[in-house]
Order: sequence, then C-alpha cells, then structure tokens
Amino acid sequence: MADGTVLDYWRAGLDTVPEAVWHHPRVESLLLADNALRHLPARVAALTALRTLDLGHNLLTEVPPELGALPALTDFLYLHDNQLTALPDELGGLNRLAYLNVGENRLTTLPDALGRMASLVELRAQRNRLTTLPATLGGLRRLRELWLRGNELTALPDDVRHLGELRDLELRENAFETVPDAVRGLPRLRRLDLRANRLHEVPHWLAALPSLEKLDLRWNDVRGGEDTVAALRARGCVVLR
Repeated sequence: MADGTVLDYWRAGLDTVPEAVWHHPRVESLLLADNALRHLPARVAALTALRTLDLGHNLLTEVPPELGALPALTDFLYLHDNQLTALPDELGGLNRLAYLNVGENRLTTLPDALGRMASLVELRAQRNRLTTLPATLGGLRRLRELWLRGNELTALPDDVRHLGELRDLELRENAFETVPDAVRGLPRLRRLDLRANRLHEVPHWLAALPSLEKLDLRWNDVRGGEDTVAALRARGCVVLR
C-alpha cells in the first residue's frame, strides 16, 4: 500500500484518513479516492513534499484552508464527487498546481482566489450549481481546458477573453441564451461544446475564430446562421447542430 513516496488507499473502505499517512511526511502522491471520508485533517499541511492528492469520490463537505499551503502540490488535486458547498480562499496559494478537479459537488460559486492559481492547465468544475464565475478566472493565462458542463451559467466573465492558451471549452448543459461574447477573444480555441443550452442563433464572429476545429450546437433551438456554419465547414471545422 505504500513505498514511502506513494500511499495508495484507493477503495480501502476508509471513513477516516489512516494514522499511517502522518508517518510519511515525505510522501509525494496520496491516493484516498473512492472511500467514505467525511473529514480531511488540517495536519495535511505537514505533507510538504506532496505533489498529487486524490480525494475524489468521498463524502467531504469541506476541505481545510491548510490545503492551500502545500508548497509542492504541482501535479493533481482531485476533489470531485464529494459534497463540497464552498472552497476556501486559501486554495489560491496553490500557484504551482497544474490540474484541479472540483466537479460533481454542490458549489454555487468559485472563490476569487482561484485567479491566483497561475499554473493551472486544466480546470474541471462540471456538474455543480454554479450560476456565475469569478472575473479573476481571466488570470489563468496557462489554462488549456475548462470544463463547466451541467451548471446554471448564463454568462462568462469578460476577462475569459484573456485565456489565450485555452483549447477546450465545455459549456454543455447550462442556461446560455447566446454564445458568450468573451469566446471571440480566444485565438487557440479548438473545441467549443454548447450542447443543451437555450441558444437561438449562431453569431457571425464564430467563423473568425482562427483555431476552431469543432463546434457542437446540438439540442438547442438554433435557427439561421447558415453562412457562419458554411464558412466554418469550408475550412474544415466540424459543426454539429
């Protein structure tokens, strides 16, 4: 179960973090997914060599602020499929973290401090209860993938246009009535998923997105826009509607 740098307690039937974890302060990967954990002790801050922490598929209702003080957490933080209703502002201290998954929780908002996580390459916040996103999201200049499926979003912050490295944007199953204007500022966007929203039209500027390879508009009430769709398809972009 442990080799000193990796502690693997995946599907171990746990309802608390094992005491043995704290005997390995130099652990680099701690895998606690698919258990029944309800509490993460603040002493997690003592695991100063931790690079990956997997807490997905548990019963956590909160995570301690001390989680944001882990200096080596650079690879993955999985918090998906828990019962989280909020994230501590201190998570913004994880400015070297590349991958964050907070999907499948009960979040209604994300903290402004998220914008300080400047090394994020992928952010997953799918299937929560998000109605808005912080404007600070535009500060994630290295972000390549943003997954927001299954929320209650009607708009994106204007600062999203500053996500110059973004390749994949999943907005499926939200409440958008128009394609967010901020999308037009994304020069490297390759895939835009807008399935199952409340869209009625295809804006002409979509045809000007230089890197777009796939646009999915299915399960909307979109009418018109044939010229835009034709222009996209003519250059090889797959358009589904």
